[in-house]
Amino acid sequence: MTKGAAGGRNDKVFVIKRSGERELFSDAKLRHSLEKSLAPPAAINDIVNHIKDELRDGMTTSEIYRHAFSLLKKYDAPLAARYSLKEAIMDLGPAGYLFEKFVGELLKHKGFAVEVGRPVGGFCVTHEVDIVGEKAGQHIMVECKFHNSPGVKSDVKVALYVQARFEDIRKRWEAQPAHEQKFHEAWLVTNTKLTYDAVRYSVCVGLKAIGWNYPGGESLQSLIEQSGLHPLTCLVTLSRSQKQQLLNRGLILCRDIARDARLLKSVGVDGPAAAKVTDEIRELCKIV
Repeated sequence: MTKGAAGGRNDKVFVIKRSGERELFSDAKLRHSLEKSLAPPAAINDIVNHIKDELRDGMTTSEIYRHAFSLLKKYDAPLAARYSLKEAIMDLGPAGYLFEKFVGELLKHKGFAVEVGRPVGGFCVTHEVDIVGEKAGQHIMVECKFHNSPGVKSDVKVALYVQARFEDIRKRWEAQPAHEQKFHEAWLVTNTKLTYDAVRYSVCVGLKAIGWNYPGGESLQSLIEQSGLHPLTCLVTLSRSQKQQLLNRGLILCRDIARDARLLKSVGVDGPAAAKVTDEIRELCKIV
């Protein structure tokens, strides 16, 4: 950590969060984030100690993340890919369409039949619903709020907007039972954190809200890890250009690449390099 005049350490080092706030550096938080990558304890200890030795007051959490990612990447590519999951989701931008497709894949894994981007008539206006889902007679509308800027949270205005759209559509099919689309529930899915008021309002009105780390066990991060449906933007054995080429071709999941070696060859990855990518995917997504 910060070294004093006599070479000692000062435990009070302030870092700058992505939101611009200052907070005391916590090695427990760093350790926890590394544990989520499933890195072994010895590797976590080495990385935490390495970063603590280079800490300086005013260092940003983004700098700390990049440093930890670099060290983890040298240790094991799949662990680094898992550690970079939140940033990988942001790399699906700048627009939100790929994020909508990605959330659709997560819903399919949960047994829903899905349709992305369907116009649905409301009582007052027509709405472009991000995802329409159906399972066992239960119909849901899902609105996806995508952010590609770190430190941004989805606030109560987002939840109010989703609920208002749901109420307008519900009013239409209650007034006209023969209306082609009804929804039993509305979902809000975002790739960032939800504010306290956004969560409080969602609980109050019955809106199912899913944020990066909310709710416990069913957060966006949990759903990805449980399903093994990681976005190809996670991969550290592909360049940014190669990943963008694959995204441009409509691919979004690591699993899609693992199923067809020709896809890697089409972006200039062949032989031993392709084998490294495939190995990373199999370990990351737990493909036997």
